[in-house]
Amino acid sequence: MSAVFAVERLKKSFGGLDVTRDVSLSMARGDRLALIGPNGAGKTTFVNLVTGHLQASSGRVLMDGEDISRFSPMRRVRAGLVRSFQVTRLFPEMTPGEHVALAILQREGKSGRMAGNFHAMPQVMREMNGILDTLSLGALASVPVGAIAYGQQRLLEIALAMALRPKVLLLDEPAAGVPHSDTFLIENALAQLPDDLAVLMIEHDMDLVFRFAKRVVVLAAGAVIFDGSPRDVTKDARVREAYLGSYAHAGSAA
Repeated sequence: MSAVFAVERLKKSFGGLDVTRDVSLSMARGDRLALIGPNGAGKTTFVNLVTGHLQASSGRVLMDGEDISRFSPMRRVRAGLVRSFQVTRLFPEMTPGEHVALAILQREGKSGRMAGNFHAMPQVMREMNGILDTLSLGALASVPVGAIAYGQQRLLEIALAMALRPKVLLLDEPAAGVPHSDTFLIENALAQLPDDLAVLMIEHDMDLVFRFAKRVVVLAAGAVIFDGSPRDVTKDARVREAYLGSYAHAGSAA
């Protein structure tokens, strides 16, 4: 199957220090890939590079075979490469419905119409309700974001990304800050994503990673040291030494 997303020998240097070192990977439609590694491995730098928030020193980023390395972040979004962030970037006084409707209108180049009443726009309302229902947020559509639980705010971040109709969705620690008892909300949401959507997730919760991922890529010191199945990653000596440690030895991912 041809790659919907590919990175070829991506490199980033700061003052002579290589923080991303010849990283290459590709994803097909429907892939569920977890990008893991120790703190400082370069995971968020990698996401910033592929989304255009940092300019790579060398290498290429491709969507459906097209080189998008020189595209602006917004142009990459329009090409189908969409990310969520580690920290929520929501407006507490706005509702989930307003957030998602605004994202839909921005995608259509009609955000200026938000000054009007989006409730009078049937197509926007259908899409908004569908996205919120998929992520179990439909009952909260009219509740100010500041009044809903943090785990539900993280779900809303995913809803906003989905409103942009991605081909590739990059999730930067979607469970960060979410109480462990609410992690199931994130996991359930991930299970509802479209089957043909390629999803790359950065996450430190190894239980979530191994339930989500069909494939695992491990970064250490800015370089890929493993690319393979969740079962095999726990057996790799370099990965155990660099990151998994006692988790791998305990066999928790079996």
